[in-house]
Amino acid sequence: MIWIDTIIQGVLLGGLYALFAAGLSLVFGIMRLVNLAHGDLIVMGAYLILLLVTMTGLSPFVAAAIAIPFMFALGYGLQKYMLNRVLGEDILPPLLVTFGLSVVLQNALLEGFSADSQRLPTGTLSTASVEVAGINLGVLPLLTFGSAILVIVALNWLFYRTELGRAFRATSDDATTASLMGIKPANIFAKATGIAMIIVTIAALYLGMRSNFDPNIGPARLIYAFEAVIIGGLGSLWGTLLGGIIIGVAQTVGAAINPEWQILAGHIAFLVVLLIRPRGLFPRAVD
Repeated sequence: MIWIDTIIQGVLLGGLYALFAAGLSLVFGIMRLVNLAHGDLIVMGAYLILLLVTMTGLSPFVAAAIAIPFMFALGYGLQKYMLNRVLGEDILPPLLVTFGLSVVLQNALLEGFSADSQRLPTGTLSTASVEVAGINLGVLPLLTFGSAILVIVALNWLFYRTELGRAFRATSDDATTASLMGIKPANIFAKATGIAMIIVTIAALYLGMRSNFDPNIGPARLIYAFEAVIIGGLGSLWGTLLGGIIIGVAQTVGAAINPEWQILAGHIAFLVVLLIRPRGLFPRAVD
């Protein structure tokens, strides 16, 4: 029963990692952009929610809903006026620009909020639990995992059931041909990054509610997001969820064996999957 509980907790933790990774997977799948500032944007979102909670006294969930339009606009603007300028056949310029953005965000957060750890208030939610088949499951981890599934379902609906999704797929397949059909790739890319920032805000909400955060933890969140995306297969949304679950289960099992092995076990699971499936579990064909 102890090991069953450990695996279930790992699956629920995987939901958080899937939220970290979903926005990264979306952006890569559409424009082949690897955003090295992704983790720092998650941390920035957590600080924005914290600021709104502190100023207004609202619950973190309401504060996150208020932060979403701002984060969408920020993502749209970053892509349209900065990142679109460096997109092309060479992957190095976007990497350098997003690395620079990461450095700027970390230092700006340090100046604005100091290096002290912060946490979003959760009240009784942090200790609330429900019993399922003799196993106590935390309400907050369940909400996190449920939100991850909803995000993946919503993104798949957007991709395959809407006009914007068709534009995403057409631009991803061949931006030049899509532009001949009246689609403006620059605007499509900006909308994709804006939507990714909505997911970033949701990830930031649960990050801030489940653990402490400070301006320097962005790169570590980025690593978890990268690993989940690569395990699942670049551009595969459901694969991203599975990748997050694999990392989460590996970490909880590793921690059950030896608490010092928690983080290492997740990285080892990542390497094992790459040895077996170098392109991930559900790779998407990339030109």
